[in-house]
Amino acid sequence: MSPKVLVCVVGARPNFMKMAPIIRQLQAVKHLITPYLVHTGQHYDQAMKDTFFQQLGIPEPDKDLGVGSGSHAVQTANVMLRFEPVLDEVNPFAVLVVGDVNSTIACGLVAVKKNIPLIHVEAGLRSYDRQMPEEINRILTDQLSDLLFTTERAAANNLIKEGIAEQRICFTGNVMIDTLLANCQQASLFSETLQRYGTKQVVSEKAYALLTLHRPSNVDDPETLTRLIRVVGDISEKLPVIFPVHPRTQQKIVEAGLLSVLPEQRVIMLPPVAYLEMLGLMQSARLVLTDSGGLQEETTALGVPCVTLRENTERPITIAEGTNTIVGTDPAKIMQCVDDVLQTGGKSGRVPEYWDGNAAGRIVGEIVRRYRLAG
Repeated sequence: MSPKVLVCVVGARPNFMKMAPIIRQLQAVKHLITPYLVHTGQHYDQAMKDTFFQQLGIPEPDKDLGVGSGSHAVQTANVMLRFEPVLDEVNPFAVLVVGDVNSTIACGLVAVKKNIPLIHVEAGLRSYDRQMPEEINRILTDQLSDLLFTTERAAANNLIKEGIAEQRICFTGNVMIDTLLANCQQASLFSETLQRYGTKQVVSEKAYALLTLHRPSNVDDPETLTRLIRVVGDISEKLPVIFPVHPRTQQKIVEAGLLSVLPEQRVIMLPPVAYLEMLGLMQSARLVLTDSGGLQEETTALGVPCVTLRENTERPITIAEGTNTIVGTDPAKIMQCVDDVLQTGGKSGRVPEYWDGNAAGRIVGEIVRRYRLAG
């Protein structure tokens, strides 16, 4: 029996870390499954391709849709228009999507309209904040999916409440942590990263905060952004802050006239960094300040205290079991949490169940079993 084609979709930066271990595991069953990798180009530039595809060992995409940026409607529509001919051409037995970006829901819609089973990795996560575009993508993708893989056991409760049959749900663990554990030894030393970008400040290991900030709710509202940038300036008086800045965030900071609030000697602003560089920065940080969902998970796996600059999270296990604390955008709460980390070490937490580096193997094994691919 010749191997059957499984179309695997990546679109944005977090997708690459989730797909890399799945592609690796699919190579181990290549007599049963041929992965066909589609990059929608939702987030794309040559530097990203070089760093993410090469560092993570992801093969060149079989198809690059080259969609690029745009409004949610334009981007989703363009992905759908360009993805449909791919399915006509390769005739897969299923389409596998990861995460919650626009490419996830767009490719999912095309697949199910063509009666092709949809597999969703990282299903069932909920923030219960429908102002987040990702929340809408998560809910709709899960409703469309034939097979739903969860990162934490509680996610199944969310899905069952939404009417999804229990037999379609499978708890396999977190593929993002597969990638993290596989690359810890290869991570760039934080000092080398700072040197690479020409940083002159002297920063010691476990004596700096790492900051990321990109969510529209934080950077698009000038009042919220001003509160956050001012408290970052205050935090930098206690310990240096390393801040890889998303281009859009940088633009909003400049537009709001806030650059002068960040003391140059205490806040080290870097361009977006590659995965292995970010991993090294996280490993050596005293604490991480972020509005990223992925960093909440990665800091829990690394045992690094995480201060989440949001009012909610779709990853509650990082709070219940991990190192994460939700503080929102209130400067007093943020500073109180930072002070607690500096004085007591913060939450130690523990690594959640099945965040053990073997999630992708469980996923591929279940796909082979569920679709009876082993004869």
